Amino acid sequence: MLLIAIRQILLWTLVCGLLYPVGVTLLAGSLPAPQARQLVGEEFARDGYFWPRPSAVNYNAASSSGSNWGPHEPKRESETSRFPADAPADLRYSSGSGLDPDITPQGALYQVPRVAAARRLEPARVEQLVRSKVQGKTFGVLGHERVNVLELNLALDQLK
Repeated sequence: MLLIAIRQILLWTLVCGLLYPVGVTLLAGSLPAPQARQLVGEEFARDGYFWPRPSAVNYNAASSSGSNWGPHEPKRESETSRFPADAPADLRYSSGSGLDPDITPQGALYQVPRVAAARRLEPARVEQLVRSKVQGKTFGVLGHERVNVLELNLALDQLK
């Protein structure tokens, strides 16, 4: 039994510690640059743009370790100060990596009045754009509906 356990440890260490990370790295390197760019959140600070989730790492992919700040940590409170307490949670708290490019449809719709006012657009038109950019669950069952902030802001720039 001990020999079987040692072999299993070695096998899964090889698979999970070497083969999987190398495979994912090779796959990520094969993505075209524009698509890879949409997988990491970016900061948008102007009122005329939709804002992403707060980032615990300032959207620096080289330090994507997230944070372990508690809910009353001054750094966390300053990171979330753009949105009041009634804002959806994804707008008030960073994701685990601090690099999430997506927000919930509710998070995007919450921002429609600010964005529409800053751009002098009808809120209904901006809301329609948000709804057109909602992506469904992965494979129809995994995760939740989401809106890619970069794609939404690029489409917003195309509105006349």
